[in-house]
Amino acid sequence: MPEEAEDPAAETSPSRREVLRQGVAVVAASSLGPALSQAKSAGPHVVVVGAGAFGGWTALSLLRRGARVTLLDAWGAGNARASSGGETRLIRAMYNGDPAYTSMVTRAFTLWREAEKRWGHTVFQRTGVLYLFEEDDSFARKSVPLMKERGIAVETLTPEEGARRFSTIAFDGVRVAYFEPEAGVLLARASCELVRETFEREGGTYRQARVQPGRIEKGRLAGVTLDGGEALGADAFVFACGPWLGSVFPDVVGEGIAATRQDVIFFGTPPGNRRFDAPAFPAWINFGERRLYGMPGNERRGFKVADDSAGPVVDPTTMERVVSPGAVEIARDIVKRRFPLLAAQPVVETRVCQYEYSPDGDFLLDNHPGASNVWLVGGGSGHGFKMGPALGEYVTRLVLGGAKPDAKFSYAHFAEGRERLRATRLRKEHS
Repeated sequence: MPEEAEDPAAETSPSRREVLRQGVAVVAASSLGPALSQAKSAGPHVVVVGAGAFGGWTALSLLRRGARVTLLDAWGAGNARASSGGETRLIRAMYNGDPAYTSMVTRAFTLWREAEKRWGHTVFQRTGVLYLFEEDDSFARKSVPLMKERGIAVETLTPEEGARRFSTIAFDGVRVAYFEPEAGVLLARASCELVRETFEREGGTYRQARVQPGRIEKGRLAGVTLDGGEALGADAFVFACGPWLGSVFPDVVGEGIAATRQDVIFFGTPPGNRRFDAPAFPAWINFGERRLYGMPGNERRGFKVADDSAGPVVDPTTMERVVSPGAVEIARDIVKRRFPLLAAQPVVETRVCQYEYSPDGDFLLDNHPGASNVWLVGGGSGHGFKMGPALGEYVTRLVLGGAKPDAKFSYAHFAEGRERLRATRLRKEHS
């Protein structure tokens, strides 16, 4: 996580810094405490575009830090086209030895628990996450020291130990396993809706509308245009548009954010058998020739199985969301190998969602390079949902506090990756 630092754009846009800092000075409430009405009226006006995990939590955090916030979304929080739609997502702290993400998810664990208590509604099912490595386990070995430093429990299991502990899972071909007991499953669509409801209840303004950014003049965005030509101005703008971020800003983001098709398959379970339901059964990730993952049955929707490999690039607005036969075959193969009691069970539900990949799979959390009052928030890359509440705090520090983003979340890092992608594409076209 970045330390608070002076905004590099301060010398060129002092009025923006002065306006935005007013919102921080007037309120000292915690990130999860409701904002005071006086603070909200005194703070800057921030427009947040996108009510998914990134935008919704950012809007709520900004509101609680004293800003006056308008949240906009074309189809609504957790809608069927959104990367934050669907029923469930994993939350886990094993992050390939990356301290920035490990720290962010550690904070997210705390904030999800606090949100649950505030809502009086379970959205975090502590099933644990079981990591199954058929070959190289460096992903885990690099992660475990950082996890333990942050107080996150993780256990190493031999295949024999795993088979005794998880009797419904076949450990054939597994070299080593790890179990993270405090990890689990988040209710995705339900959480997005709860965040939106909380945001409105605490004084935020939410509107369902299609949004287009206006012109950038003298290094600032004056406003956005809504359906019907309505103009909406603000002091600052946060665009958390998920897979649409590239089409909203084709010049500075463009193909650097690519929406990929991801098929999700749900298998039935034997009648009367609850051994595959949450919280009795763990969420899991199988590291083999492909990385496949899944979650126990939730709200009678079936046993979820998905391929973490990036699918083909798609248009998230027009894509027909019907799963491919190949995806069903891949999912059924891992079910037969790892969960033999489900081998003969039918597919009971399917879903097509999308990842929105950045060049390196890293988040983009930084100023627009040509507009000092615009922040680009995206690049969830299939692993962002769990970070929602912590990422909202993070972006709030950028917008209201002038914090400097971590280098891996900076626009400069994103742009370098985008140029590498372009160079690779050109080489392929001319080979």
